[in-house]
Amino acid sequence: MIADTIANPSLVPETVAREGSDTAFQARMLDGVSRTFALTIPQLPSDLHPVVSNAYLLCRIVDTIEDEPALTAAAKREYSAQFVRAVLGHEPAEHFAAGLSPLLSEATLAAERELIRETPRVLAIMHGFTPAQREALATCVRIMAEGMVRFQESKAPHGLDDLAAMDRYCYHVAGVVGEMLTRLFCEHSPAIALHRDLLMRLSVSFGQGLQMTNILKDIWADLRQGACWLPRDVFAQAGFDLKDLAPNHYDEAFGRGLTTLVAIAHGHLRNAVRYTLLIPAGETGIRNFCLWAIGMAILTLRKIGRHPDFAHGDAVKISRRSVRATVIASRLAAGHDRAIKMLFMAAAAGVPVLQTEVN
Repeated sequence: MIADTIANPSLVPETVAREGSDTAFQARMLDGVSRTFALTIPQLPSDLHPVVSNAYLLCRIVDTIEDEPALTAAAKREYSAQFVRAVLGHEPAEHFAAGLSPLLSEATLAAERELIRETPRVLAIMHGFTPAQREALATCVRIMAEGMVRFQESKAPHGLDDLAAMDRYCYHVAGVVGEMLTRLFCEHSPAIALHRDLLMRLSVSFGQGLQMTNILKDIWADLRQGACWLPRDVFAQAGFDLKDLAPNHYDEAFGRGLTTLVAIAHGHLRNAVRYTLLIPAGETGIRNFCLWAIGMAILTLRKIGRHPDFAHGDAVKISRRSVRATVIASRLAAGHDRAIKMLFMAAAAGVPVLQTEVN
């Protein structure tokens, strides 16, 4: 078991900061690297809040390694592996932080550079969790790091081979997060654990729906970085070659391919609603955590569907007013299954769908 390997006291910092200061530290770090998660994670029950905060910071460290343009592919592979070893307790986190920090360029956000420097503290907090929690987090980090390295090494501006490759990519960057959260939710509540098997399957689809939305929103930002995570086969069937992909040069065939992916992502978000409805109605914190993510994703898909010719992510970014409306509506509906279904149907009005069944 992975949890059993995180037990070498010589590799774990001796002093873990007091709970209160750890909470403030993680909140500050989250606010710097992700305003969205800084907003949603505090909705979770008090026993889950610090663990999920820590999990997101761990995942963000992996993202920071993979997104740093100054690192070679070989360096990214080495630092990802070194970070996994530190998470497992096989290597001091200080070695990882001291080696990587000087290599980060100005292209990496200042908050992310600070997060790398603070890796020893992040891992000290993690190593204070229960064995089951540590195992869930470590498993997620290991799978994510290994998968992201492979995809980063093979990234190209003309897309992934096919939809199956896109599915694999989404699993490694988001599906594993859904699996991790489900493990944590099941440990938190025996009532949730009654549906563990189905929740685990739905969690991968949930993660894919969110990640596909991000991929579609960030097409042009990714292309500027020399990457494209769209599937060539879907666009080829629509009559478009991704080698011709360029902003401000809209092609109707590209729009058809984009619409297909919007429909597939919508189907995954429907599974995300199924996932949320399996969480007991009394667990409004967990339900809100899920619903806010689903709501913002489906509203983004709706904008993409209405403006397939967008040439910059800001054109399909939902407004602060929409975010506030999502939060308020979710809070009102969280304890009522029928209201959740109606709310999602209203938000998804006009968005094409190709249902992805999970049994």
